[in-house]
Order: sequence, then C-alpha cells, then structure tokens
Amino acid sequence: MSTIAHSTDMSISRAEVLKTSRRATIWPIAGLILAFVYLAYAWFAFDVGGVLAKADWERGALMSRDSFHYKYQVELARRNDELSVTVEGGRGTEQDPLPAWITTDGKQTRVDLGDGYRAVMNANALTYTEPDGRQFVAEIKGKEVVVNGYRAFLDETESRYRYFPETAPERTNVVDYADLVALGVLPDGSSFAPSKFEFHPDYYKDVRITRAQIRVQRYFFGWEYFWFGPQSPLVDKSAAEVWGIVWSGDRIDPALSNAEFVFLQFWRNPDWQHNEMFTALLETLLMALLGTFVAAGVGLPLGFLAAANFNPMFASRMVLRRLFDFLRGIDQIIWSLIFIRAFGLGPLTGSLAIAFTDTGTLGKLFSEAIENIDNKQVEGVRSTGAAAVQRYRFGVIPQILPVFVSQTLYYLESNIRSATVIGALGAGGIGLKLVQALQTHKDWENVMYLIFLTLIVVVAMDIGSGWLRRKLIGESTH
Repeated sequence: MSTIAHSTDMSISRAEVLKTSRRATIWPIAGLILAFVYLAYAWFAFDVGGVLAKADWERGALMSRDSFHYKYQVELARRNDELSVTVEGGRGTEQDPLPAWITTDGKQTRVDLGDGYRAVMNANALTYTEPDGRQFVAEIKGKEVVVNGYRAFLDETESRYRYFPETAPERTNVVDYADLVALGVLPDGSSFAPSKFEFHPDYYKDVRITRAQIRVQRYFFGWEYFWFGPQSPLVDKSAAEVWGIVWSGDRIDPALSNAEFVFLQFWRNPDWQHNEMFTALLETLLMALLGTFVAAGVGLPLGFLAAANFNPMFASRMVLRRLFDFLRGIDQIIWSLIFIRAFGLGPLTGSLAIAFTDTGTLGKLFSEAIENIDNKQVEGVRSTGAAAVQRYRFGVIPQILPVFVSQTLYYLESNIRSATVIGALGAGGIGLKLVQALQTHKDWENVMYLIFLTLIVVVAMDIGSGWLRRKLIGESTH
C-alpha cells in the first residue's frame, strides 16, 4: 500500500510541476501576443502609415543641413539687374571683394558650385552645367520660364504640371515630367512650373530662377559669423591674431581694453545675439529654480501634515491629499496658460506653474516617505528627553533627507526642460527664443544653437546635482 501511495504522490507532484511549467510558459507568450495586438491597434488608430506617407523627408534633410551649414547666396534682381552676394541672405553680409569662386564682368556672373558643377547668370537666363557637360538653360520669356525650349502649364483635369515645346502651337505635343527627364531636358529631381525653375543637385547646391530674380546658393559646413558679426573689425582674424590683439598694448578702442573689446564684439554679435541667448537661458534656469524650491519648501511641511504618523486628524489629512491630487493632476502647461491669462506674459507665470504642479507631487512623495520612517529612531531620540522639534531634527529629518534631496534635485533637472516648453507659451526665456527662431523658417542654425545651450545646462545640472546629492546624502548617512 505504501508503494502505491508513494507512486500516486509522485504522479501528482509530476502533474503539478507540468501544470506550473505550462502556466509559466503561457503567460509570457500571452503577454507578447497582447503587446503585438496593441501595437497593431496603435498603428491603425494613430494612422502611422499615413503619417509616414505624408512625411516630407527631403524637407527634413534640408532642415538638418541648415542646422550645421551656412550658405552664400548669389542673387540677381531682375528689376534693376543688381547683383548681391551675401551670407544667409542677410543685410550687412555683402561680400566685397567677391569670393574666388564667383566672378563677374558686369553682364554675366559665373559661380563655381564645386565638384564640377557651374552656373552662369545674366539678366534673363540661368545656365546650369553638370560635371558630365550636360547643360540646362532656363530663360525668362515674357511672363514665363522656359527650360531648354520647353514651357510648363497646369493641367487642371489632372492637377499636375505638363510641358510642351515653345516652338509648337499652344499646348500641343504635350509631354510629362518623366519624359523631359528621359530626354535630358530637365535634371531629375528639379521643379519646373510656368513661373519658376528650381533644382538642388545635392545638399550643398541650389539654383533657382523666377520672374523676379535669379538665385544660386552654395553651402559650407559650420556656423559663419558665430564669434564676431560681419561688420566687426575682428571678423577676418584668426584665433591666433585675436589672441595677439588681446595682449597687445595698442588699443583698438581707446575707451576699452583689448580684452573687453574682444569680449563685447563676441557678446553683442548681432547675428547670433549671444547676450540675449544667455540672458534668456539664465531666465529659464531661474524660472525652474524658483518654481522647484518653492514647491519643495511648501511641500515638505504639508507632507508632515498629510502623514498619518504625524497628524492624527483624518479629515485634515484627506483634505491635504486631495489638494495634492488637484495640484499635480493639472499639467504645468495648463497652469501656465491660466497664469498667463491672470498675470500676463513673463517668467513669473512659469515659476508659478512649476511651483503649483510640483507642490502636489513633492508633497505626496514627502508624506509617503515620512509615513515609512523607522519609528525606533524617533523613540530613541525621545528616550533622551528631547523635545518635539529635536525629535523631528534628529529622528525624522535624517531619514527623509535622502528622499527630499534626490527628489528635489530630480525635479529641478526636469523643470529646466519644462521651463523651456512653458517659456514657448509666453513665459519667456529660452523657449520663447526657440519659437521665434522656428517661426522664421530659415534660422535653423540658431535653433540648433539654442538646443545645444539647453543640453549643456541640463548636463551641467545633472553633474552638479549628482555631486550635491552624494555630498549631502553621503554626509547624512555617516
């Protein structure tokens, strides 16, 4: 009988092991299936395929190029046949003398675009030549642009441009864009309409002709005029020459030392506006600091009042906890919009928005940390005859200090990023500068500069807060 019972027990235990093993295998597979179903649902619910299909990848690539490059713009205004060569098309950046790769005899302007590409401009035509010798001549005839003898028109029935030879009767012998590319009339990737012809051979070249102007652009890597503005006497100086000027006894400006002069030429650069950028960055940093420290300073005492082991009154604890839920339940952006309507634009609205939201979050975190302290340490301090304030100071604060410091510093780092977003709504700071740069649709190098400044501050705050956290928490635990 004992042998039979033992055999039965073994079979039961084996069945239980197999059942447990199957359950342990099924749950991960079920989780993967659910995750796949959710991703499939999200793909269709958010129309990811449609978004990707509509994405303008070429425009994104051009924006990325503009973030790290500057361009020389050669422009011929057809109204007065005036030629201008500028950097980024900005006033005060006119080039005189012209760069070596641009030559003009007053009637024709030749531009070497590099890599064997060339462009020739005159009053009514743009001739673009590729390294293999193929030429594309775009001319202004009447009110239309003609490219290699072909005109363009809008086919309204098909909502696209089509083309016909200029020597043929109106809109006869019509061909499509692909046909012109195959015939070598148009370069592949160009844009040809009745009022313009435009082509980007690659990310470093651009040619364009319209009824109003003929324009050629060439891009170079770097940020031009980053150190000194185009009108600065230091603009063409090398780093060694600038260093020599700093230590020279011959003053450029009698009212300033050479070191002050060099610094102010950089600081007041009209193109990059370093002074305004750093002022805006400081404003963003102060906005985050004020909001975070107000939230921590208010959240800590409220956390004591909301903790069950320090406040026996249930009703007051519930009121405070619901207050925390209310404050943190409304996002900082919503608070910012409310305060902008109430107090107007300015950094104060951003600080208040951060303070309100983080008071709720930090107050909740602090109250939970206080409720989880070790009461034995408090009782040990009480046994010495310490008063209530001393019990808090030596029995409670050392236990919650790591949470207080780490959470406050973490939210400070996060709020620097939040202050940038809030500033874009009108609170000021680096966020407002970023929006203004984005609205121009051309100053992408300034946008990247602002992003770099923000990243530098975030990284610096991360390193500084890590050091401060180790310093304070390490000392408090020894």
